[in-house]
Formats: sequence, structure tokens, C-alpha cells
Amino acid sequence: MRTTRTAFVVAALAAGCAAMAQAQPADMTFFVTSTGSGKGADYGGLAGADRHCQTLAAAVGAGSKTWHAYLSTNGAQAVNARDRIGTGPWKNVKGVVIAKDVAELHGTNNLNKQTALTEKGDMVNGRGDTPNTHDILTGSRPDGTAFPGTEDTTCGNYTKSGADGSVFLGHHDRNGTAPDDTAKSWNSSHASKGCSDDGLKSTGGAGLLYCFAVK
Repeated sequence: MRTTRTAFVVAALAAGCAAMAQAQPADMTFFVTSTGSGKGADYGGLAGADRHCQTLAAAVGAGSKTWHAYLSTNGAQAVNARDRIGTGPWKNVKGVVIAKDVAELHGTNNLNKQTALTEKGDMVNGRGDTPNTHDILTGSRPDGTAFPGTEDTTCGNYTKSGADGSVFLGHHDRNGTAPDDTAKSWNSSHASKGCSDDGLKSTGGAGLLYCFAVK
């Protein structure tokens, strides 16, 4: 009996160590936020969005890194999302590599429903789940650059939370109803219906962000 009990304890400890090895937040360099701003697309601008990423990362032990939200902005001083996320490589909380560099991220990356996990290691609901929250705020074109012109594609550079304005969204699960490949785009699928929580929910979103460790 003692031998059996000892074997059980050893097996349990081994399983616990294996689980810990699979989930190491301190080594994580990419995640999808587990929560939105609570104010639709309004994060108080890029600085507020970056702070949201930093706060969530710190809560799971990854706060020693500098985190930025994958967001582009509109206007004369437009910022490209691809230029503000570092050089890679990026991996999720379980150590799975999303992309080795910026070029791969915007090409043949490994970002999908199974790998685009939250900072806690949870899977984010996609198309077919209730509720569907696969719309991730990006304000970006497929190559990670800002939209030209004066059309609002960023909800006023992430300061609007009402019916006015719109933000471009990506599908973290690479799935949707559009008849072309835009539904499969992780960073540039379609525009939102307004900037409020209800508007974002209406097309399958919760105001979530992609967060990348810059360094």
C-alpha cells in the first residue's frame, strides 16, 4: 500500500511539473487580452491600450517585459501597428511560437484559435461559440500598416466609446462569414459597427487586443 501511495504522489508531482513547464507566463511574449476596456474601443489612446497590456501581463508574472498593443492610428502622425511591437520572436503562454519576426507575422504565421491564448492561457471564444468574441481591435491593414485618408478606422485613435466612428478588426480564429479571404485575416477582417461595447458585440467582439512584448 505504501509503495502504491508513493508512486501516486510521484506521478502527481510529475504531472504538476509538466503542467508548469507548459505554462510559463514569464517567458510569454504574445497574448490576447482576457478583458476589454469596459468602454468599447476607448482605451484612452495608444498609451492606455499599452497600459492595459502591461497590467494584464504583470498580473500573471510577465510584467518585467515592455508590452505594446497591436494597434495602428489615423491622422497626420499615423502609427503602424507593425512598427511598435518589437522584432520577435513571439510565443504564447504555453511556449508555442506565433511568429519568428515581423515578416512572418504578416505572412505565414501560426496565429489561430488554438494558439492565440490569453495571458492566463485560456482560449478566446471564436465563431460558433457563445458569445463569439473573435473580433480583435487592430485599426490596421493586412500588412500591419495604418489606413490612409481621413476615414475613421480606429474609433478616434481608441478614444471613442459611442455609436460614432468605427475600428478595423481582425479574427483571431481566422474564421467568418465573408465570401473572401478577409474572414481569415487575423488583423484586418472588417470594420466595427460603432465604438461602443454593444456595437462591438454585434459583430462578434468584446474590445479585446493583441499584446506583444517589445523587449
